[in-house]
Amino acid sequence: MARIVQKYGGTSVGDVDRIKNVAGRIKAARDAGNELVVVVSARAGVTNELIARAKALCPLPSERELDQLLAIGEQETIALTAMALHGIGVRAVSYTGAQAGIFTDKVHTKAKIRTINAAPLEKDLADGNVIIVAGFQGINDDGQVTTLGRGGSDLTAIALAAAIQADKCEIYTDVDGVYTADPRVVPAARKLPEISYDEMLELASLGSKVMQTRSVEFAAKYGVVFEVRSSFNQNPGTIVKQEVAYMEKVVVRGVAVDKDQAKVVVSSIADKPGTAARVFRALAEANINVDMIVQNVGRGGLANLSFTVPLSEKDRAVAALAPALRETGGEVAFDERIAKLSVVGVGMRTHSGVAATLFDALARAGINLELISTSEIKISVVIAKDRADEAARAAHAAFGLDAGA
Repeated sequence: MARIVQKYGGTSVGDVDRIKNVAGRIKAARDAGNELVVVVSARAGVTNELIARAKALCPLPSERELDQLLAIGEQETIALTAMALHGIGVRAVSYTGAQAGIFTDKVHTKAKIRTINAAPLEKDLADGNVIIVAGFQGINDDGQVTTLGRGGSDLTAIALAAAIQADKCEIYTDVDGVYTADPRVVPAARKLPEISYDEMLELASLGSKVMQTRSVEFAAKYGVVFEVRSSFNQNPGTIVKQEVAYMEKVVVRGVAVDKDQAKVVVSSIADKPGTAARVFRALAEANINVDMIVQNVGRGGLANLSFTVPLSEKDRAVAALAPALRETGGEVAFDERIAKLSVVGVGMRTHSGVAATLFDALARAGINLELISTSEIKISVVIAKDRADEAARAAHAAFGLDAGA
């Protein structure tokens, strides 16, 4: 008998037939003698619909009330999934995040898990139940419902796998693994049989929609090996695990494109110590994630700062900067017509010429670079959004990632 955590994404539970399909998979695993904790997302589209309703009533809704609202999506799915299992003779019980003992900090809409009290889960597992847990949500010490941010159901599954010491963690989605690039953008993309935590983390943070970034960080921290696979077929997926030596032989593992980015330019600010700190402290206090920062050389006592933020946080970023700019001087502008292209691979640590290969491929395609950022295992560039797909195909081919290459 194995103890397994399974997670099913929104497309996997998108309607009654798909929920029945998921129930059949769960039953097959349970009939094989396994203990199962199943994490489910809201049905595909439900979260966006709820957000749209909220913003139709209030352009900047309270984050506490958003959490109250958005938690509904997963709570619908856990009940329906449990009912589907009951209908085929499987004992099952549904849990909200709070009932599952998932305690978070007090930040609404982007809460971090502090601890999990797995005692209720252990009792129901011992009683022979399949447990269906609402992903994406928890509770703070004040008894308030919190949510874990977009893709938070992945984090719920990984955290529960660590808490109950699961033998396996399976992340089911609408794709059958992790690819060298988005197959819808790069038809020659190949499925990877395995990938390291670091590579998966970079791809997740750089636009790959397969996994939430924080879930990969959590898996790496607690050594949770997991498999990304499709809920629509029986094909093996991609194993995500600790890096091993042979992985460095592949220089670039994948290419990612993120079109949900905005470039923010803070111009004519005072070129003196503490100015940048004041700007980015304002963004940090508003819980806005910043990426790809560039400051130009100051002239005449003034300087410009450019950085990227998620497109969905553009308006909040501009609002958060207003009081800071009253102190530092300067103006703020933004550009939504950008995308971020990245190449990722642990092999970059031991191989030279990666930047030259990328820049040469983009130059041959006539694609201009606006910002550049690097780390030990990734290179990212900001380019025009309308050239992003073409750039991804050029980079993919340049690093020999095309199928049959």
